[in-house]
Amino acid sequence: MNYDFDEIIDRRGTRALNTDGFRSYIFKDVEGKKKFPFKDDEFIRMWVADMEFATPPEICRAMKERIDRRIFGYTGLYDDSYYKVFSGWCKKMYDWEFPKEELTFSSGVIPALYEIVEDLVKDDEKVLITTPSYGFFQHAAEYSGKEYVCSPLLRDEDGHYTIDFEDFANKAADPKMKLVIWCNPHNPTGRVWTSDELKRVADIVEENDLWIISDEIHCDLLRSGLRHIPMAKIMETYSKLITCMSASKTFNMAGLMFSDIIIRDRKLRRTFVKRDKNVGGLNPISLAAHEAAYEHGGAWLKELREYLDGNFRYVHDFLAEKLPLISFEIPESTYLAWVDMNPYLSDIADIPDFFANKAGVLLEGGNSLFVGNAKGFVRLNLAMPRSLIEDGLNRIYEAVRKHSGSVSSDN
Repeated sequence: MNYDFDEIIDRRGTRALNTDGFRSYIFKDVEGKKKFPFKDDEFIRMWVADMEFATPPEICRAMKERIDRRIFGYTGLYDDSYYKVFSGWCKKMYDWEFPKEELTFSSGVIPALYEIVEDLVKDDEKVLITTPSYGFFQHAAEYSGKEYVCSPLLRDEDGHYTIDFEDFANKAADPKMKLVIWCNPHNPTGRVWTSDELKRVADIVEENDLWIISDEIHCDLLRSGLRHIPMAKIMETYSKLITCMSASKTFNMAGLMFSDIIIRDRKLRRTFVKRDKNVGGLNPISLAAHEAAYEHGGAWLKELREYLDGNFRYVHDFLAEKLPLISFEIPESTYLAWVDMNPYLSDIADIPDFFANKAGVLLEGGNSLFVGNAKGFVRLNLAMPRSLIEDGLNRIYEAVRKHSGSVSSDN
């Protein structure tokens, strides 16, 4: 490999949410009073969805070059250079193109969700999401006081998730339903939806004349050999579609606060731009970084995928050997492992608290963080050097072994 994914980088002193914000985020301990039998730097951090890998040097170099210009005044896009680079990436990676006028920007997918839900959904109307779900889909509805409705995904005995189309269609047909917030690929299960699955969802959305936001921020984090299908390729002419993308998740630069929001409907696009709290301004460093990612990040991404493939195989084999009651399917996308701990920890009400105290591992899980259909599940971030994953999994195993007598008899 040309890039070192085994390097352990010290993030202390960088004001990272990953290292400094876990008490308020995971445990709702805003005042930071919660105590653990581990020091902060002793935790294995397998929680929030950013990576322990360095951002590609090609991107860092582009940011440094922009910094060397030494002036960081108000910045915007006044030519089509960024569009050409980003649309070229979409064509190469997904065989998909879109008109330049549909491209708008936000400081992140989450702020875009908050604004679009507020723009589209009236107070007596509803938002539909599938569960388990990225928690901010729920928060986007709650932010503007809108009702959200959950359609639980189905899970078979091998751990494979599918859509409950009957339930989804019934809830979509509610006269008060206005918007579907869709996740493609899906977080936290890691499903890469097939063209047939996407087509069935699209048919239900169109039959009920609903708006649909397709959050595709994980679209480049697929297992090697797989290819992302944008919902926009399935719904080629449907005007009520918004696509959300960013290089931030793929290249580990979420803190740069930049995302691409592709809005087909002209009226909504004008409203979105008009209500932009940043009034069209862009961070010049973020812009340089994203342009470099789409122009020069392909080789790094290929090696990242291969390294993540190995991490997932390691986790799969570890669980099969050490905790065989767990049915774990390697996800088709993301760097997140969605693991059912119910066979061993069904009596534990707060699993993140259990592992923080008993194992010194920070992770997310359960309905409080993933909306619903998530009781007893944990989400493990595997975007880190394998040595850290080995340590984290061994800690998890020892905590489960001490708690559950069934583990020792299974091995």
